[in-house]
Amino acid sequence: MENANFLVVEDSPTMRQLISFSLKRFKNAKIIEAVDGVDALKKLSGPDKIDLILTDINMPVMDGLKLISLIRGDDSLREIPIVVITTEGANEDRRRALELGANEYLCKPIQANQVFSVVKGLLKAT
Repeated sequence: MENANFLVVEDSPTMRQLISFSLKRFKNAKIIEAVDGVDALKKLSGPDKIDLILTDINMPVMDGLKLISLIRGDDSLREIPIVVITTEGANEDRRRALELGANEYLCKPIQANQVFSVVKGLLKAT
């Protein structure tokens, strides 16, 4: 997919950079970064139409699970695919994220190729 707009929601600058790097393989991708759920909601209400969201779970102010539930509860945002990228490897966390509406759940450490192929698959499905 060309010209996709991605929202990367991650409180760690190093992880944001790694995820953004893996998304740069998409031609003309625009990567918008947010440091937590509240920041992400601001960016989602901005002028750019977001094609896919990648979010962490553990963040200050608003965590990823709360963000997912708010996005899925909003008619104008609910169709956006969401990929969770987190250190939380427990089945309970995975189950909750997927129940709330996440499309994919990746555990850190992540590989750029893994992120690319998951995102590519989700963009094709939309």
